[in-house]
Amino acid sequence: MVRCGIALLRKYGNFIDNLRLFTKGGSGGMGYPRLGGEGGKGGDVWVVAHKRMTLKQLKDKYPQKRFVAEGGANSRVNALKGSKGKDCEIPAPVGISVTDENGKIIGELNKEEDRILVAEGGLGGKLHTNFLPLKGQKRVIRLDLKVIADVGLVGFPNAGKSSLLSRVSHAKPVIADYAFTTLKPELGKIMYNDFKKISVADLPGLIEGAHLNKGMGHKFLKHLERTRQLLFVVDISGFQLSSKTQYRTAFETIILLTKELELYKEELKTKPALLVVNKMDLPDAQVKLHELMKQLQNPEDFLHLFEKHLIPEKAIEFQHIIPISAVTGEGIEELKNCIRKSLDEHDDQEKDAYHKEQLLNLQSSSSGSCRVSPSKHAITTSRKDVIQIQ
Repeated sequence: MVRCGIALLRKYGNFIDNLRLFTKGGSGGMGYPRLGGEGGKGGDVWVVAHKRMTLKQLKDKYPQKRFVAEGGANSRVNALKGSKGKDCEIPAPVGISVTDENGKIIGELNKEEDRILVAEGGLGGKLHTNFLPLKGQKRVIRLDLKVIADVGLVGFPNAGKSSLLSRVSHAKPVIADYAFTTLKPELGKIMYNDFKKISVADLPGLIEGAHLNKGMGHKFLKHLERTRQLLFVVDISGFQLSSKTQYRTAFETIILLTKELELYKEELKTKPALLVVNKMDLPDAQVKLHELMKQLQNPEDFLHLFEKHLIPEKAIEFQHIIPISAVTGEGIEELKNCIRKSLDEHDDQEKDAYHKEQLLNLQSSSSGSCRVSPSKHAITTSRKDVIQIQ
């Protein structure tokens, strides 16, 4: 068992989700003072999204991690206007956040062919620079991969996320029968009869203390920021990482997962959330499910079981609670329908918010008065199947 775990680490441990690069725009070309000629501008450095690129491929292809654009051409008698230097393009995966060395976001690559200017070339020599060229911009940048998916699976190791992903999609994640956690994001797509596709990400497993960067910590949590909906996956029998850690019931698992998200970034809890109760094929699963539902209906009666610092401060809403078995396939079709319904409703809400905002802007411009547009997060819906943990 131990050797198997080591082999898996060797196989997936080289997954890269961030990369630090040096970039420099090309210097401008020399001007020609006697004839008033202008040197060419230096080339620029761009980060460009490519569908089949990974950060590991980028690192392997450019081990020096230096990207310098070409300099502009000098002005000369037969070409008074020097030509621009050739741009340098850095191929990067879709789903990249680009920041400078101070952590300031320069931009994001959300779809193929998106491009971000990261280092500008220097101007060529001309009259107002005394015909002397300017140097290109130097910049150290960081490429940070944040998975883009419709649904992100949230759960402790061995909750059955990988098995669930393989059930709802054609993805082939690594699955183990012990407390093994995914070491790299796995993406799958749910295909519907009307050809609708919904992407699902099984992300590196969460552990207690992840917000403090324990385990895979921030590597896991940052990927959740780029998913539209959260799908909590819990083992109906509870969870225990090892003999040295405390056993947690399914209800305790939900509370702790919620707290980890809240401590990392409270905005994560504003995303639509569904709850999957997995491993319903196990003995006494129905009895434990009945107990869990009772706890979720009246959570305040059970919060005394937790230390104060482990209790979430804000409510979480589960739009649907679906008991399933990823092994037998029980509840999988219902789950797929609930995911589709939840995302469709969320899309409708965003469209309504956009139309209301546009209408208010039109009214504001026609009346000449200034009004504040409502945020899309201000929209509320009433659901009978929403369960709150307070």
